[in-house]
Amino acid sequence: MAIQKVAVIGGSGLLGSKVVDSLLNTGFEVTVVSRNESLAIFPDNVIVRRVDITSVDSVKDAVTGQDAVVSTATTIASGGQKVIIDAVIAARVPRFIPSEFGIPSRQNRDKKIGKILAAKVQNTDYLIELSKQHDWFSWTGLSNGLFLDSNLKNPYSFIDIRNRKFRVVDSGNEPYSTTSLSFIGKTVASILKKPEETANRYLNIAGVTTTQNEVLRIVEQVTRDKFDVSHASSADVEKIGDDKIANGDFSAFGNYLEQFLFADGAGNALKGDENAIGLLGLEVESLEGVIKTVLAEVE
Repeated sequence: MAIQKVAVIGGSGLLGSKVVDSLLNTGFEVTVVSRNESLAIFPDNVIVRRVDITSVDSVKDAVTGQDAVVSTATTIASGGQKVIIDAVIAARVPRFIPSEFGIPSRQNRDKKIGKILAAKVQNTDYLIELSKQHDWFSWTGLSNGLFLDSNLKNPYSFIDIRNRKFRVVDSGNEPYSTTSLSFIGKTVASILKKPEETANRYLNIAGVTTTQNEVLRIVEQVTRDKFDVSHASSADVEKIGDDKIANGDFSAFGNYLEQFLFADGAGNALKGDENAIGLLGLEVESLEGVIKTVLAEVE
């Protein structure tokens, strides 16, 4: 069955807005499901339904009649995603894309970073069971590695563009997978254009695979500035995360993420056909192009 009507949960966020834009540009009819208390403003060509996001019945009413629902809830909010899933099933919506994104949580469930993402793992396990129970229902999980552009803009990450600072973990030569927000939006649209090929699958994508040192080289080349480079060991980064977790501080996620991506020998970058962009008819994005766009926005 072709998918035409798509509801997006959380369509006002950094990722959600890009998903909405891509769906509109691809010709889908888009409904944004937003919290009652939200003051977000959306494009004129989308339908807006404001709901009690904690109520299955309220969300069900908003998504009834849709061909697919895409959740772009944040990692923090993903623990409440079961309400959305139950509403999707109650409304008999045939396709659901959960708020997975980021790193592949399910295949890393036994790692320290995976334990922080336990709610996402539980959501995917639940969807697998539901797809077995209901032959009319399917789902697609999507992971994209590091959020490329939003990470480059974040001065608390490994790069602080305005202050020309850059922190290298270990050698800086470990390949890692990363994807811009707009590319993720295009990927979601491509998944919904290929419902049969993507049904009940967990897909991993990378807009680009790079290294910290390559990012540093391009940033210095484009800005024509030398950055103040500091160094950290992945063992120390992980230890900081451990200390935070011991004190109930889940900002440890950022430390574990750096260890997961950048540690020498981590081996978590996608290789060959592990990257599903070929299946989806997409081309890799330009790292230099994304960096230039970010620099224009930040400076």
